[in-house]
Amino acid sequence: MYLQNKDLYVEIIISKAQGKLTRNSKLMLETLAKRTIKKMRYYSNDDRMDCYQSGLLDMFSNWYNFNEEKSDNAFAYFTEIFKRGLAKGFNELYKKKGDNDHQIRLISIESSNDGMGLHSI
Repeated sequence: MYLQNKDLYVEIIISKAQGKLTRNSKLMLETLAKRTIKKMRYYSNDDRMDCYQSGLLDMFSNWYNFNEEKSDNAFAYFTEIFKRGLAKGFNELYKKKGDNDHQIRLISIESSNDGMGLHSI
C-alpha cells in the first residue's frame, strides 16, 4: 500500500467526523508504522516488536488529537507520535530503576575481554 499525506489526512478527517477510525485509516497508520520501524535498530526482534506495539498504542490512543486547523500534515504528526511511542517502549525495556543519570552499565561475563570471558587468577 502506497501512503500519501493527502489520503491519510482525508481519512483522519472522516474518522474524526465518525468518532472512530475508519478501516482505511487503521491500515494507513499500520503501514506508516511498519515503514518507520524499518529504519530503527534493536537488540532483538522481541524488543523491536515490543517497541512497535508501544508506538501503535500511542498512535491509536492519540489519533483524535490531530488538529487539522493547525496543520494538514497528518503524515508528519502520526510519524512523530509513533516515534515517541517507540522511544517510550525502548525506555521501558532498558531504563534501570534508580539510574537517573544513566550511569549503570551491564557487563556480560561471557562476552567481556574481547569474547574471551572473565577469568579468575
